[in-house]
Amino acid sequence: MVDSLTSLKKQVNDYLAANLPKNIDQKTLSQSMNYSVMAGGKRLRPTLTLATVEMLGGQVTPAVMRAATALELLHTYSLIHDDLPAMDNDNLRRGKPTNHCKFGAGIATLAGDGLLTLAFQWITENDLPAKTRAHLALTLAKAAGPAGMVAGQARDIEGEHEHLNLDQLRYLHREKTGALLHYAVVAGGIITDQDEEILRALADFGNHYGLAFQIYDDLMDVLGTVAQMGKAVGKDAGEHKNTYPGLLGIDGAKDQLHLALAHARQAQKNLAQLTRKSFAGYDQFLAYFKL
Repeated sequence: MVDSLTSLKKQVNDYLAANLPKNIDQKTLSQSMNYSVMAGGKRLRPTLTLATVEMLGGQVTPAVMRAATALELLHTYSLIHDDLPAMDNDNLRRGKPTNHCKFGAGIATLAGDGLLTLAFQWITENDLPAKTRAHLALTLAKAAGPAGMVAGQARDIEGEHEHLNLDQLRYLHREKTGALLHYAVVAGGIITDQDEEILRALADFGNHYGLAFQIYDDLMDVLGTVAQMGKAVGKDAGEHKNTYPGLLGIDGAKDQLHLALAHARQAQKNLAQLTRKSFAGYDQFLAYFKL
């Protein structure tokens, strides 16, 4: 039986609160890093990893929790840097002032740097087998680096001066947002030592889920409120961002969301057939997309 998202989220929050302060030596840096990590958030990425581990028959041990929560550290680093004046220049994140508004751009940059490097420390400094730790570290580095999330961010910045077509936009989102969600699912397979065929099937679900997540985020920038999103809304159009609603209109974006979700559900069925295990736990994550 897979734990509920509420239970998994609580476990993630408890682990972060107890362990993050242990690894930081400088007071202001510690406050800044802790401020953003513990500001809230859905914790979708680490809970995806933990749920996948459980669905594949693994146990959530302290070592597994440490590896899974490392992804939340890296995700938070990306948000801090994304909010900086030189990037999106946002003033609100998770319903609170962004890190640079509270601590200044210099400390915020260092807080992001600290979370990025600490993520790899948590992955490699635990009791998982050495082969598993190395596989996780390499896979996360690829997902987060210049062939993954960072490349997507660069494409997003350059794309403000271009009009992307649907294939280009889909490719941008696969790197910018999808790469870490792809990793979150695959990490559960790596931790439970699955073969390449199952890892590819997990990646397929993660890719479609990640695309759905970004389309939904694009839609909510148009349809949502600050209270719902915990950040400014309506910014994408004003900054000439390439988004699904901007390219296809709201109805067209909704159609693409439904298509991505249909593909994710098919990937979920394929996983169940391949492994002879239930992946009904993914239903909790698919239920996130409500308009």
